[in-house]
Amino acid sequence: MIFVYKLFNLLFEVVHIYSIILVIYALLSWFPGAYDTALGRFIIKISRPYLSLFDHLNLSFGPIDFTIIVAILALELSSQGLYLIVSRIMFGLLY
Repeated sequence: MIFVYKLFNLLFEVVHIYSIILVIYALLSWFPGAYDTALGRFIIKISRPYLSLFDHLNLSFGPIDFTIIVAILALELSSQGLYLIVSRIMFGLLY
């Protein structure tokens, strides 16, 4: 049981770190040439595959693109939903 708890705790930490990376990706758009740096290219490489899942939603309204916000919300909500499911299963197995 403890191994499963630690495994899911690690998963939730990775999701949190990935959410921070997505926020950094959004902030890099404010600085000209930031995507051309080594850090910018690295963040693009790990962010683009996930963000491309939301490209078909067309969440741009004028110059503002809400795709990253929706992607972060989807990631966090799915993480929390998985946490609730796992905690209910583990709670049910314990009692």
